[in-house]
Amino acid sequence: MDDSVRLLRDLAREVAHLGGVELLRRFGNHGRIDYKSSRTDPVSAADRASEEVIVDLLRRRRPSDGILAEEGSDQDSGSGLRWVIDPLDGTVNYISGIPFWCVSVACERATPGGWAAMLGVVHDPVHDETFHAVSGAGAWLGERQLRRTGRTGLDEVILATGYAYDITHRKSQAAMVADLALDVRGVRMLGSTALALAWIAAGRIDAYVEDRASPWDWAAGRVIAAEAGASVEPLDTGVLAAPPALVGQLRSRIRTAG
Repeated sequence: MDDSVRLLRDLAREVAHLGGVELLRRFGNHGRIDYKSSRTDPVSAADRASEEVIVDLLRRRRPSDGILAEEGSDQDSGSGLRWVIDPLDGTVNYISGIPFWCVSVACERATPGGWAAMLGVVHDPVHDETFHAVSGAGAWLGERQLRRTGRTGLDEVILATGYAYDITHRKSQAAMVADLALDVRGVRMLGSTALALAWIAAGRIDAYVEDRASPWDWAAGRVIAAEAGASVEPLDTGVLAAPPALVGQLRSRIRTAG
């Protein structure tokens, strides 16, 4: 890893921790709740406060970089780099007092084919765990490198998934989950795409599927899961991550169920 990438990785870790401090001090007292696309899609004052401190530091340190953030702090890139930020992934968990949520920060570079992920950081403030990865340099939990041993059978797989904010789409998602539940070891609804992808890297779950997710939900987590040995690929507007031996089988089952 060259020094310029190392500095970007360190900055991503710094801003993720900064957002985490803001969220942790508000946990249990999250402030006003508003709604975006539907009543199932809340945003809290804590989401906005976390994004504000993250974006403020990035703009001071990297003023020419682009920003794509969930709560709207966007700007075009003049440097060929872009930060993709979810200041609080798992808002429903957060406002409900469920300690499974995180800050997700990724850095991407512009290529002729679009934006390519360089690095990702997923920080879990409640458990003081920071997952991070640089493309081509491995995935890490703190100072411990993460490397998965891939499952080869569906009956070994703990599958995590999530439901869309669009209530009308949940029927097809439920059909997919019901179909897969017959063959996998277990199904979990965790409530945070970014943290679920990081948990794949850590070996706590084996696969994740969500066909309706935004780029900030999976931009950092997909780098971490892939660098730990998972196959990660787009799925409609979402993401599928699984052991390499099973990703094709899961993909075909998901399409059939949908």
